[in-house]
Amino acid sequence: MKRATLLLLTFSLLLSLPSCKPSTTGEREGSVRHYDIDYNFLLARDSLVLQEERPMHLLIIPEVPDSFVVYQGDPLVVAQIEIIPEDSIDSVWVKVARDQVTQGWVHESALLEAVVPDDPISQGIHLFSDTHIIATLSLCILALTAWLLRRMRRERFHIVHIDDIASPYPMLLCVAFATATVLYTTIQIFAPELWSIYYYHPTLNPFGQPTLLALFLFLAWFIVILTIATLDEVRRSLSATEAILYMLSLLAILAGIYIFFSLATQYFLGYFLLMVYATMAVGQYFRRHRPHYRCGKCGAPLHEKGFCPKCGSMNR
Repeated sequence: MKRATLLLLTFSLLLSLPSCKPSTTGEREGSVRHYDIDYNFLLARDSLVLQEERPMHLLIIPEVPDSFVVYQGDPLVVAQIEIIPEDSIDSVWVKVARDQVTQGWVHESALLEAVVPDDPISQGIHLFSDTHIIATLSLCILALTAWLLRRMRRERFHIVHIDDIASPYPMLLCVAFATATVLYTTIQIFAPELWSIYYYHPTLNPFGQPTLLALFLFLAWFIVILTIATLDEVRRSLSATEAILYMLSLLAILAGIYIFFSLATQYFLGYFLLMVYATMAVGQYFRRHRPHYRCGKCGAPLHEKGFCPKCGSMNR
């Protein structure tokens, strides 16, 4: 048990390695900019210092300019972008406005490190790229998995791939989630600029998007549909206690899938392992978990003849 817990802790800490938020290096260098005038940000840091006066084309600033502070949650609109080649810190200055009165200048690098686009999807990407949040979620998943392992030693309960319910939806959810993880990591490796564009201009519509991004969005919608179907099947197939345990174990397995396939794809092993995993998952379902009978009284799916677990009737 201690060895299993240590192994799970190692994998949980590795969860903080992949980052969802795109790098802002291109914007800081001025070569690529995914926002423009009138673009809306939200301040995600505790505070940000803005300079009141417009930056000047001078190597030496004679005096410290007046400044003021905006705080977390304040909306900021891009009002002007200025290039100051003499500035050795960052040649790009951005004027942002909280309102018509509160307006000021800040280095682009400082701005982009402190703000998030004013869009729920971008805010979600920013939230789950925070290493502190990922570490906290990892520890929660570790504790959940360790608790489930202890429960499994004391009593039997259903778990996907091992002792699954008579439904293909949980298995399909795991395979789709693994595929989405491999595809997401592929975008991060081979098309990071594509993810940067999506971060600043997100959408839920897969149509009209580049191929990789369209596939990822289709998978995201497919996962949402499978999650709803899985919840409905679990509700109908298991008691309340068993359903909670099953969903907790499914959550832990999905977290493990994300960790494993995101790391494996970074070393270009994820594609082969995904094919192996999908083949084994589908084969395991058809061999062991696909129902071959139905109860003659209530119609519940049965793996084998005998007493129906739902109504208790004997099926010969």
